[in-house]
Amino acid sequence: MNLKKDEKTCLFIDGSSLYSTSRGLGFDVDYKKLLDFFTSKSHVIRAYYYAAILDTEDYSPLKPLTDWLSYNGYFLVTKPAREFTDSTGKRRVKGNMDIEIAVDMLEMAPHIDHAILFSGDSDFRRVVEAVQRQGTRVSVVSSMKSSPPLIGDDLRRQADQFLDLATLGANFTRRQMEPARVRQNQAPVRHPADQMSEPEDDPLS
Repeated sequence: MNLKKDEKTCLFIDGSSLYSTSRGLGFDVDYKKLLDFFTSKSHVIRAYYYAAILDTEDYSPLKPLTDWLSYNGYFLVTKPAREFTDSTGKRRVKGNMDIEIAVDMLEMAPHIDHAILFSGDSDFRRVVEAVQRQGTRVSVVSSMKSSPPLIGDDLRRQADQFLDLATLGANFTRRQMEPARVRQNQAPVRHPADQMSEPEDDPLS
């Protein structure tokens, strides 16, 4: 793992992707420990967290998490998710944050030395390439050890460094769970209320 203390670093966390990957590996992410870990290894100037939230719900199970993040060192980027019924009659939620992540990466690239992207989506390959052309190093966090692997080959080859969450997650895991079976083409995962931890006064401690 090549993290440098003197590098100005920015984290770009696709919340849905990190949640799906960590759950598939049996992790429950502690976001305080995650930020502390990267801050201890590099000069983190900003940590973005991206989430699509259903605005039709009176109470979103994501709200305790997003509220905590916004007060504890994360720069929160959200937009409304869209709920629809697919051809089989199943309820689906669509809330892709790729454009928001890409725009922020391109805007931040001239001001940082290292971008760390928490996503395995190969659609980010061109964005990563564009950021690298501006002289910024790019690391990608996802997993090859999930079933199926959640990191696209194109993105892994383009990145300056690939960090497997299966190994890295031990530094910011809150509890171990039975690994969830990850299926191809599954619906976007919404963070349930059980991602909030006990005790109630600090949902992420």
